[in-house]
Amino acid sequence: MKIRKAVIPAAGFGTRFLPFTKTTPKEMISIVDKPAIQYIIEEAVAAGIEEVLIVLSRGKEAIINHFDETPELDKILEDSGKEDLLKLSREAAHLAKIQYVRQGLAKGLGHAIYCAKSFVGEEPFVVLLPDDIVDSEVPAIAQLIETYKQYGGTVLGVQQVPREDLSKYGIIKGTPLDGTTLEIESMVEKPSASEAPSDYAVLGRYVLTPEIFEMIEKTPPGKGGEIQLTDSINRQIDQEKVYAKIFQGTRYDTGNKLGYLEATVNFGLKHAEVGKAFKEMLLKKDLE
Repeated sequence: MKIRKAVIPAAGFGTRFLPFTKTTPKEMISIVDKPAIQYIIEEAVAAGIEEVLIVLSRGKEAIINHFDETPELDKILEDSGKEDLLKLSREAAHLAKIQYVRQGLAKGLGHAIYCAKSFVGEEPFVVLLPDDIVDSEVPAIAQLIETYKQYGGTVLGVQQVPREDLSKYGIIKGTPLDGTTLEIESMVEKPSASEAPSDYAVLGRYVLTPEIFEMIEKTPPGKGGEIQLTDSINRQIDQEKVYAKIFQGTRYDTGNKLGYLEATVNFGLKHAEVGKAFKEMLLKKDLE
C-alpha cells in the first residue's frame, strides 16, 4: 500500500530554547529564512507524502498561520512585481494538504501519535519529529519508505551515536539483514551507556502501521509518566517484524542550541542567495 500520510508531533513546550519559546513555537525557529518545521514538511512531500497532520498544543497558532494563505501580502507583492518573493510567500501554503489536531495534555510521544488515529485510518503512515532535520540527497523518510516496500512492517530510522549520547535516545538491539537494515529484537528508552544494547539510536523518522494504535492503547505510562512510543513499539515486536533503517544523511538536532547553530551555519553556506558571502564572512572571522 502506498504511504500517503505523515504525522508531525509539534506539541512540546521547547523549554531548551527559553526564553524564545515563551511566545513562539520551537518548530517556528528560523534556519536561514524558513522555519524548522517547513524543512520537515518539504522532506515528507519530496518522499511522496500527500497529507500531513500536525499535532499541536495551545499557543501554537503561529504554525497554522505560516501554512495558511496570505492573500493581503500576496496582493502587495503581486502589485509590486516582486514575483520571486510572491513565490516564496505562497509555497508554504501549497506544500501539501495540512490538517491539525490538538494534544490536550502532555502525555508523551505515544499519546501524540494516538491523536492521529482518525486521520490515519487503516493505512501505514510516517512520523517525522520536527527537531530532527536531515540534510541528504535522498530524503531520509524516503529511505525508510523504500525499506518498508522491501520488508513491510514498521521501520525506524537509526544512526550510530557516540556512547556519551546514548542516554538521550531510544536504542535498538537488532540483527543485520543487509548493509543498512536490521531486524529489531528490542529497544530501550534512554539507557545508560552500560545498559545500552548497541550504539544505534532512533532519530526522529518512522514508518508505522495502523496496528500501533492498539499497542499504544495497551501501553502504561513509562518514564516521566508519559506514554512512550518506544514501549508501544516493543509490544509490537512481539506480534510482527519491526525493522531499523540506517539512513544516510547529516542529521541536526535543532531542539538544542548547538545543533540549531550547526544547522544554521551549514544550511546558510548552501543558501543560493547568501551562501558565498556567508562563507567569506566566516573565513574573515576565522582569520581575526
